[in-house]
Amino acid sequence: MSSNPANPAAGPQGAEEALKAANQRFYEAFGALDLQKLEAVCDTSQRALCVHPGWPPLVGWEAIRQSWQNIFNNTTLMHFNIQHVNVVVAGDTGWVTCTENISSVLQGRASNFGILATNIFIHTPQGWKMIAHHASPRM
Repeated sequence: MSSNPANPAAGPQGAEEALKAANQRFYEAFGALDLQKLEAVCDTSQRALCVHPGWPPLVGWEAIRQSWQNIFNNTTLMHFNIQHVNVVVAGDTGWVTCTENISSVLQGRASNFGILATNIFIHTPQGWKMIAHHASPRM
């Protein structure tokens, strides 16, 4: 068994903590409006998937990257309070479901809203990489 906590072979608890940390890095990059940090935690292949609230699914990193760039270009503040986090690891796949409570300033308008998110990760030699982000408005 490996002692690398990012490795699923490190055992369920170590893998879950590493996955939770990767998910946190995603929200830190998102909140910082930092595309390079976001790209570091994401799978940048053509397999990647992203569904922003109210948007059609985006497939492939180039389309996803452009969507994030557009969001970041029009946003001056994005603060997350993440709640109801559930982390599951199944081999070298894992997912995190959570509620994103967001305070933002988008195109000069301040707003607060809630999103339900499912973030799917794959384990790579570089650690956990998000391969799918699906966000829907909270009911």
